[in-house]
Amino acid sequence: MNNVRELDQELAELKTFIADLKADRAVQKEKERREAWTKYTAISLVFIAVLAAIATQWAGKYSSRVLVELNNSTFHQAKASDQWGYYQAKSIKLNLYEVLREASPRSADRSTEELNAPAFNARIEKYKQDEAKIMADAKALEEQVATARKAATLASEHGGGMGNAIAIFQIAIALGSICLVTKKRGLWYLSMALAGLATARMILVWVS
Repeated sequence: MNNVRELDQELAELKTFIADLKADRAVQKEKERREAWTKYTAISLVFIAVLAAIATQWAGKYSSRVLVELNNSTFHQAKASDQWGYYQAKSIKLNLYEVLREASPRSADRSTEELNAPAFNARIEKYKQDEAKIMADAKALEEQVATARKAATLASEHGGGMGNAIAIFQIAIALGSICLVTKKRGLWYLSMALAGLATARMILVWVS
C-alpha cells in the first residue's frame, strides 16, 4: 500500500516537473518570439559598421588629396614667382636698351647711325618677344596655382562632409548597441534613421 502511494506521489511530482518544464519552454519561446527583431538589429549594425568603414576610407582619400593639391599649388606658385622674376630681368634689359637707343649721340655720319639702329631695334624686339612668352608662362602657372587651390578647397569640403557622415554612423552604432542591451525597439528605429541620414550625406558628398 505504501509503495502504491509513493509511486502515485512520484508520478504526481513528475507530472508537475513536466508541466513546469513545458511552461518554461513556452515562456522561452514567447520571449524568443518577442525578441526576434533583435537579430535584425545586430545585422543592421554590421551594415552600418561597413558603411562607416567606407566613409572613413574616403575621408582619408580626401585628406590626402588636400595635401597633394596644396603641394601642387606651392610648387606652381614657386615656379610662377621665378617666371615673374625672369620677366622683371628681361624688362629691365629692355628698358636699358631703349634708353641707350634714345640716348645714343646722333652722329653726323648717317651711315653709322643707320648701322647701329637695326641692331638696337632687333635686340629690343627680341626682349619684347621674350617678355610676352615669359608673361604667358607665368600666367599659365598662376592658373595652375588657382586650379590646385580650388581642388584642395573642394577636397577639404568633401572630407568635412564625409567626417560628418562618419560621426552620424558612430552615433547610430552606439544607439543600436544600447538597443541590443535594453531591448528597446525605439532605439533601433532611431539608429536606422541616423544611418539613413549618414548614408544620404555620404552619397551627397560623392556626387557633388
